[in-house]
This record gives sequence, structure tokens and C-alpha cells, in this order.
Amino acid sequence: MSLGILASHGGSNLQAIMDACDNGSLKANVAVVVSNNSGSLAMRRARKSGIPAYHLSSSTHSDDGDLDVAIKNILKKYSVDLIILAGYMKKIGPSVLRTFHNRVINSHPALLPKYGGKGMYGDRVHKAVVKAKSTETGISIHLVDEHYDHGPIISQKIIAVDSAEGVEFVKKKVQKHEHRFWVTTLNKIQKGEIDLDNAGH
Repeated sequence: MSLGILASHGGSNLQAIMDACDNGSLKANVAVVVSNNSGSLAMRRARKSGIPAYHLSSSTHSDDGDLDVAIKNILKKYSVDLIILAGYMKKIGPSVLRTFHNRVINSHPALLPKYGGKGMYGDRVHKAVVKAKSTETGISIHLVDEHYDHGPIISQKIIAVDSAEGVEFVKKKVQKHEHRFWVTTLNKIQKGEIDLDNAGH
């Protein structure tokens, strides 16, 4: 299974997936990394591991449609089977979604449909969980469509939390599980235990 990974910042999920590929716990390979941030740690992590990494953003393509096609072309060039959004902060365009129908997945640090949608990412999600005094949160991995955090959920993990401990506590607890959960979910996809073409049916 050949993976294309899109990341905007640190790329800790990217690193976890690369490590799993390297140690054999995931029967896959990271073929290419794309980032909208030329200085991202994700780009440096990829290049350090010898993985092709490309900066594609509004800085390289001022037109959204052109950028969408450029990302699609890079992913096609490397013949990826699955596209992973690992902390990628931009909406995926229609050209990528059409070309890789039901093959683009994203993780969200909460139990969707709760605490999802436009503007709900990172600490904003954890702040909402704490504000609601929730006793549980989690991780959702879902297919990507044209709306934020909207596609069919393919895998979820519930994580018990004590909101009184604050945002940083909730964030660290979710992150502690997220890397392993990505690898577990990707293994299920690779083995056919999760059928992306019938997700949500």
C-alpha cells in the first residue's frame, strides 16, 4: 500500500506512520509528502528519511484550481493508493477528491460529529471539550469530502478524560493515542477489514 501524506506543521503523525512502515508493523510505504508550509518540520522529517517532499501552496499557485491540480498530479506521479491528511490545515480540492475518490482520509481529535467543522482544529477542539465538561473525547478517522470533518467515519477511539485537568491534559492524552490509532486503522484498511468504498453504508 503506497501512501501520500499531506501535512502542514510538525508531522508527528507522519513520523509515526513512517516508523511503522520501517519497522514492519505496517505493510505500506510513504511514497511522497506534500506540505502547504515550506518550512514545516513534516517536510524535514520526510527528506531526512529519503522521501520526496513538495511544497505546494498559495505561494506556489495563486489560483486554487491550479493548486488542486498540482497536488493531484504529484500524488498521481507517485502512484499513491491512499492519501492521509496528517495535520493538514487546508481543504482538499475537487480534482484530488475526484481522482482519489474514497481514498482520502483525515483524523480529527474528537468524536465526530461533536466538535467538528470549519475552524475546529487543534487546541480549539480540546478547548470545546473542556468547556463542555466532557468526560470523554477521542479520535475520529474519516473519509474526506468537500466539507470540513464531514465524510463517513471509518474508525473511532473513545478516550476517557477529566476536563477539570484542562486543555493541555486533554490534548496530550489524545495525542498519546493518536499515533498508534493511525497505524491500527491503516493496518485494517490494508488487510481489507475496513472497506473504504462502503464506509458509511
